[in-house]
Amino acid sequence: MSLREALAGGGGLLLLLLTLVEIAPIKVNPWSALAKALGRAINADVLKELGAVKQGLADHIRMDDERNADEHRARILRFNNELLRDIPHTKEEFIDILADIDYYERYCDEHKGYKNNRASHAIANISRVYDDRLREHDFLASSSNERDTEDTLDT
Repeated sequence: MSLREALAGGGGLLLLLLTLVEIAPIKVNPWSALAKALGRAINADVLKELGAVKQGLADHIRMDDERNADEHRARILRFNNELLRDIPHTKEEFIDILADIDYYERYCDEHKGYKNNRASHAIANISRVYDDRLREHDFLASSSNERDTEDTLDT
């Protein structure tokens, strides 16, 4: 092999290498791409397990969120049951249950697949009773009577 053949062959190889290294204006590093491909091949099992762990975590979070919404719904239904049995409540208790209702309704709005038909009538009844109590000023007196009177003075 002569020097001329080596330069001609090497020049073609050099041109190909320069094309791979820099495609104007995007710079490509062939060694990084090769290392990345090799890393993915070596870590394929780890990446597959990581994907499974991510899916398991997402499922766990979804179940935890549903359980939390179920607990809010249970408190709403229990409070409504107490209202139906004429058990009196303080204004603070109503405010607490209204916060539960806000959380529950927001969760239902954000998760259309979650079934809400069990609490909608209870929520409507709690809202109606709360409005009646506000209008009549007949909440059960709480231990913080000062707060009860402050709220009625503002209205």
